[in-house]
Amino acid sequence: MVFLRLLVQLFVSFIFLRSKQCFSSNQSPIILPLRTQNHHHISTRRLFSDSSSKTTGKLIFHHNVTLTASLTIATPPQNITMVLDTGSELSWLHCKKEPNFTFIFNPLASKTYTKIPCSSQTCKTRTSDLTLPVTCDPAKLCHFIISYADASSVEGHLAFETFRLGSLTRPATVFGCMDSGSSSNSVEDAKTTGLMGMNRGSLSFVNQMGFRKFSYCISGADSTGVLLLGEARYSWLKPLNYTPLVQMSTPLPYFDRAAYSVQLEGIMVNNKVLPLPKSVFVPDHTGAGQTMVDSGTQFTFLLGPVYNALRKEFLLQTTGVLRVLNEPHYVFQGAMDLCYLIDSARATLPNLPAVKFMFRGAEMSVSGQRLLYRVPGEVRGKDSVWCFTFGNSDELGISSFLIGHHQQQNVWMEYDLENSRIGFAEFRCDLAGQRLGLDVKTLA
Repeated sequence: MVFLRLLVQLFVSFIFLRSKQCFSSNQSPIILPLRTQNHHHISTRRLFSDSSSKTTGKLIFHHNVTLTASLTIATPPQNITMVLDTGSELSWLHCKKEPNFTFIFNPLASKTYTKIPCSSQTCKTRTSDLTLPVTCDPAKLCHFIISYADASSVEGHLAFETFRLGSLTRPATVFGCMDSGSSSNSVEDAKTTGLMGMNRGSLSFVNQMGFRKFSYCISGADSTGVLLLGEARYSWLKPLNYTPLVQMSTPLPYFDRAAYSVQLEGIMVNNKVLPLPKSVFVPDHTGAGQTMVDSGTQFTFLLGPVYNALRKEFLLQTTGVLRVLNEPHYVFQGAMDLCYLIDSARATLPNLPAVKFMFRGAEMSVSGQRLLYRVPGEVRGKDSVWCFTFGNSDELGISSFLIGHHQQQNVWMEYDLENSRIGFAEFRCDLAGQRLGLDVKTLA
């Protein structure tokens, strides 16, 4: 029995190595539709390990929108929908039918599903980047727990399964089969099969698939987008501006080394640089203060001194252009306290001062509707409530800067693991879908 188990593990490892060689950076890219999924008044879990938050008691994240991609898994194939999250490593799926759950993965119906024992080298060594160590459950399976900021958690065991993306079939992919846990967000959980972890950790989906680059483009107009795994070589794509990923060789308690961490050096509002020293953007000796690009967070959150300076300048430059919501106790999603009243009948927003991120070696401009978010259900007479899409990290207990996906709308975002950098360029993402041959009518 021991010899047979060892033989199975060696065979799986062989398949993994062979398949990883096949999926080189020279292969044709895999293109998937990316959807924005709306949630109404749903408090959404957000994963923050001890490496990114000093205090977990205050963390309550909300989402009105998540980014999802559809693919197939198992033999015979089962359709699944996963939330795209560049801030997480381990991909996981709901594997247990719960009340109101529409999307689950059924491992019992698959011929290629294999549970990973705790004696496996995959369980012993490849899980080193996970935020919590794996354990051995009573069935001697590799057990994992992922704890979230709102005190909820998911539990399950690691397993191998075959994932399919378009024409690409990837056997022996490690994922988490979630069969228990506590949730404060069952309504949202029921809308997707699971989560696609896309950070730089060894067990992330992009690393296991063998791609050294991936890109996405999110349209703010029609709730569609594109996820591209591989090299994007298109004549219609504008040259990208690149900023290097921050490398941290020494482990620090509050620095997430698997995250897409970049160096923010300043912020500009309508060509006026905020009067802040560069030191406020640099991680301290504990690693607190890193800047992470995160598709799993909807909005952008800045550390207190930076947020306050941005809020003050934006408020000053929109005086006479926007009407402030004068309700001192109204705070959108616990950290966004600058909101405005805009006539509900108005078709477009007024001209607003652009906010520009000044990264090391590159700049990203946030303008137009990416600056404000219409809060669902919040109406004052004939006016709708719109809030500034930047929040205060301190109010959530987060010791880092987070660049969320709302600010990334209509920007081609490239994650280049091969060269340790992130590239971006302004682009109409609805056109990207059309040019890549996706039927945008089927994406909404």
